[in-house]
Amino acid sequence: MNDEPDLGAVQVWLLGLQDRICEALEAEDGEARFTGERIERPGGGFSQPRVLEDGAVVERAAVNFSHTVGTRLPPAATERRPELAGGRFEAVSISLIVHPRNPYAPTSHANVRCFVASKEGAESIWWFGGGFDLTPFYPFDEDVLHWHRTAEALCRPFGTDRYERFKKGCDEYFFLPHRGEPRGVGGIFFDDLDEGGFEGCFAFLRAVGEGFLAAYRPILARRKAHPWGEREREFQLYRRGRYAEFNLIHDRGTRFGLQAGGRTESILASMPPRAAWRYDWRPEPGSPEARLYEDYLRPRDWLAELSEGER
Repeated sequence: MNDEPDLGAVQVWLLGLQDRICEALEAEDGEARFTGERIERPGGGFSQPRVLEDGAVVERAAVNFSHTVGTRLPPAATERRPELAGGRFEAVSISLIVHPRNPYAPTSHANVRCFVASKEGAESIWWFGGGFDLTPFYPFDEDVLHWHRTAEALCRPFGTDRYERFKKGCDEYFFLPHRGEPRGVGGIFFDDLDEGGFEGCFAFLRAVGEGFLAAYRPILARRKAHPWGEREREFQLYRRGRYAEFNLIHDRGTRFGLQAGGRTESILASMPPRAAWRYDWRPEPGSPEARLYEDYLRPRDWLAELSEGER
């Protein structure tokens, strides 16, 4: 049976995580700083968006905290749990995105969240969700291997099957069906997690939240000064268009925020500051741009294949 949730404890930890991630990204950028505000919600709760723009390293980053209280779960939250339609809910979350300036530094996204939902005549339930994923434009094997090794290591203490399950969940979720391609090289993604009791799930959420910095910061540090030119910039903007397509068409978090009456500017801060679309464009065969499609935008067992390449 589910034990009693402590949403207040999750909120305190999330606010601390928001501080730590913002401080780390500011340190990597070296110049720009996050702007922040607290916005009270009419029905209860509040949001605390933080956005960094036009930095030397980070073109845009958003690290947004939200505490949402509602009398009716939005469709984006009940499409997988129709039995909760019409129920009350309370949720705390952090959602973040980093769009670096350098095309060789990958975009990255993460979120961690906890929901408590109730419906008249039924027992209240809670669950956790979240994960992180990586979207490179010019990938490096060592970066992808570090990313997935970090994800596997944080999952391991919670069960030998968690990394495999949640990697699969990430591959399936961050996929553009209208393009027939994944958004990037994946990571881990989970939802509706309540196995092992509240404290066990909360411990896993903390591991994921702290694991994001351990996974992403070394990659950003390695690639932020890599030489690049107009060709790489144009390809970065083109691939950012795919990112925008996913966020606007498929992302449940975007739809939930808008349906729950969240602040539109904060929700859409995850969008890239600049993006481009070209009609029916194809990369030149044998080019670095083609390598992204051929070697990375396809299902792979990253740990097994890239570890083999180290030998």
